[in-house]
Amino acid sequence: MEERRSNLTSLIGMMLMTIVLIFFFYRNQSTAEQVNNTPQTTDSSQPQNTPDPQAMTSLPTDSLGLSKYKEKLGAFAYSATLPSAKEGAVTTLENSLLKLQVSNKGGQITSLLVKNQKTYEGQPVELIKDNNAAFSLEIATTDNRTLKTEDLFFEPSLAGNVLSMKLRVSANQYLEYVYTLRPDEYFIDMTVRSVGLSSVLNTSNAPQLTWKLKARRMEKSVTYEDRYVQAVVQYEDDRDDKLSAGGEDAEKFKLVKWVNFKQHLFSSFLITDKPFASGAISSKNLATSEDKSVQNTKDFKAIFPLEYTSGELNQSLHFFYGPSDYHIFKKYDKQYGLTKAIPLGWGIFGWINKWFVIPVFDLLSSFMSIGLAIIVLTIIVRILLSPIQYKSYLSQAKMKVLRPEIEEINEKYKGQDNAMKRQQETMALYSKAGVNPLSGCIPALLQMPVFFALFSFFPTAFVLRQQSFLWANDLSSYDSIAQLPFSIPFYGNHVSLFPILASVTMLIYMLMTTGQMQQPQQEGMPNMKFMMYISPLMMLFFFNNYASGLSLYYFISNLITIFIMLAIKYWIIDEKRIHAKIQENKQKPRKEGKFQRKFREMMEQAEAQQRAQQNNKKK
Repeated sequence: MEERRSNLTSLIGMMLMTIVLIFFFYRNQSTAEQVNNTPQTTDSSQPQNTPDPQAMTSLPTDSLGLSKYKEKLGAFAYSATLPSAKEGAVTTLENSLLKLQVSNKGGQITSLLVKNQKTYEGQPVELIKDNNAAFSLEIATTDNRTLKTEDLFFEPSLAGNVLSMKLRVSANQYLEYVYTLRPDEYFIDMTVRSVGLSSVLNTSNAPQLTWKLKARRMEKSVTYEDRYVQAVVQYEDDRDDKLSAGGEDAEKFKLVKWVNFKQHLFSSFLITDKPFASGAISSKNLATSEDKSVQNTKDFKAIFPLEYTSGELNQSLHFFYGPSDYHIFKKYDKQYGLTKAIPLGWGIFGWINKWFVIPVFDLLSSFMSIGLAIIVLTIIVRILLSPIQYKSYLSQAKMKVLRPEIEEINEKYKGQDNAMKRQQETMALYSKAGVNPLSGCIPALLQMPVFFALFSFFPTAFVLRQQSFLWANDLSSYDSIAQLPFSIPFYGNHVSLFPILASVTMLIYMLMTTGQMQQPQQEGMPNMKFMMYISPLMMLFFFNNYASGLSLYYFISNLITIFIMLAIKYWIIDEKRIHAKIQENKQKPRKEGKFQRKFREMMEQAEAQQRAQQNNKKK
C-alpha cells in the first residue's frame, strides 16, 4: 500500500501539472458569456452639431453638394478645394522590411505589408488591408464644430522616406502628420503637429486620438491564434498589463507609454515619447470557429487625449509593425521596453526562458534545423533534471523495500478502529528507516517551473513560424496527418500525430510509475487506473490544435524520461543495497525532530480521544 502511496505522490505531481496546464488553456478561451456581456461605452460629451460621418465619406462632385460639404467643415473646408482632395489617392513608402500606403483621406495608413513573410495560405502578410485599421483625431473648433480627421483630405508631400500630410485651413495654417520610415527597420516615426491653428481650434477641449485595428488571420488555426491575440499596455512607472485574450475586455490606464495590438506572432505598436495622460483600451473577440470564412481574430480600439502647448499640437509618436520576435524587440528594450509584450511567463517562468531557454535555443538553432534544436534542447533539459528524477525513483525504491513491513503493520492493525494506530506505527517506521513518504512528489513539483516556462516559450517563439520538421510543415501550428469529415468538441476536425506520440509516451511513463496495477483497490485511495489514463487523454485532446513544436518537445521529453527511468532501475539503483542501508538506519539512534515530535503527539492525542469515545459507547 505504501509503495502505491509513494507512486501516487509522483502521479499527483503530474496530475497537478496537468491541471495547471488546463487552467492555462482555458484562461485563453472565449465564452459565450464573455462575448455577449461586455459593457459598451459611449461618449455623450460631443457638441450637437457634429457632422454626420456618413455624409462625409466621399467628396461631393456637384456644386450644391460641395457647398454644403464645405459648410459643415467650417475653416477646414479649405482642404476640400485643393487638388489633393481625391478619393483613393495614396502615397507609398517602402524600405527593405515594410511597404505602406498613406491615404490623402484621413492622412492615415491604409495598407501595410510586412515583407518576406507569408500567411498560412502563402499570401503576403498585410497587417493593414481593406479598411481594417484607422488613425484619427477628433478636434473641436472655435465655431463649435467637432471634426474627425479620418473624414478630411490631407495634402501629401514626399521627400525620400519622409512624408508630410497637411490638413490645411489656409496656405499657412494646417494640421500636419509627418511620417518617417526608418531604413531597414519595422519602425515608422510620426509627428502630429499644428501650425497657426490656435485661433481655429478650441484649445479648452482636448483632442482625442483614436487608433483602431481589426487583427487579420495569419495562421492555420484561427482559434489557436486567437488565444495569443491581445492588447498589451505599458503605463505609469514601466508597469505593463494585458487585456483578456479569451474574450471581450475594456480597461483604462494612466500615463500610457505604448499599446501593442498583439497578434499571435506579429505586433502593431503605438508608442509615444510623451506619455498620454490616460488611455481607454478595448478588444472584442471575432474568432468563434475554425471556419475558413473567419478572417479576423479581434477588434482593437484605443482612445488617448492629446494636449495643447501654447494653443498648438506637438506630439511625437512611433509605430512598430512587424514580427513579435524577442530578438527584434530586445534591440529597443532600453528605449521602449518592448520585450514585455512577449508572454514568456511571469516570475520564475519568465526568468528561465530569458536566461536559459532562449540563449540555449539560439545557440542550437544557429547550426542545426529548428526541429533538431528542439530535440537537443529537450535532451539538455532532461539531463539537467535527471538528478531530480533519480531522487524520485530512489524514493519509490525505498518504499518498495519497506513494503513487507508496511503490510505487516496493516495486517496487525486492521479495521477502521485502528486507523490512528496504523498511521502512527507507519510514521514511526518511516522515521527509523530514514524515508520521507513525500519525497516522490517533491521532485515532480520541482520540475514544474521548467515545464511551464517551456509551455510559454514554444507557442510564442517566432523562430518556429513556418519551420518544417518531419511531417509537420509549421512548428508554430498543429501538424495534421488526417482530416476528419466532422469536428470533435475540444479536439477539432483533424488528427495531429505529435500529440498522439506525446500522449502514448506519457501513458507508458505513468504505467512505469504506478507499479503493479493488478493489486486490489485500497479503501480510501483514489482510483489509480482512472488517474493514470486521464492525463494522457487530456494531452491528446488539448494539444491537438497547439503548436507542433510544443508537442514535439513533450514527446521527446517523455521518451527520454522513460529511458532515464529504465537506466536508473536496471543500472544505477541496487535494491539490495538500499535494503541494507535501511536496516542500518534502523539500528542507529535517531533524534526526534520538532515536527516529528509534534506530529507524534497529535497522533497520540487523536488515538486517546478515539479510545475514549469507544469506551463511552460501550458504557
